[in-house]
Amino acid sequence: MQTSPVLAVVRDLFFVARIRETARLAAVPLAVARTVEEAVAALAAAPRFALLDLTAGFDYERIFQAAAAANLPVVAFTTHALARETQPWHGRCERVVTKEALTQELPALLMGGVSA
Repeated sequence: MQTSPVLAVVRDLFFVARIRETARLAAVPLAVARTVEEAVAALAAAPRFALLDLTAGFDYERIFQAAAAANLPVVAFTTHALARETQPWHGRCERVVTKEALTQELPALLMGGVSA
C-alpha cells in the first residue's frame, strides 16, 4: 500500500465525498485541499500526485507552479461543457479527463497512479 497520499484539489463537496469514499474503499491515503493555500502547502508535503478540478476557479498558475516545484504530476478533470475554457491548462497536466471518465477510472487511478 502507498504511504504518500493522493492530493485532491477540489471545492465541490459532493465530489470530495465521492473521492474520499473511493479512496477509503481502495485503502489509499487521501489529502484534500479546498483552497489554493491548502493546495500549495499540501503539494510541498510530497503527495503521490495531485488530482485537480479545473472547473473550480482556482488560481491554477500558483497550483501548477507548486506542483512543478515539487516535481509532482497533476491529473486534472473538467467537464465536456468546460473543456474549451480549461484547455489552456491541459498542457501542464499529465492527464486530463472528464468528470464522468474520472468517476469510472478513480479506483484504478488512486491505486495505480498517474499511468492508470
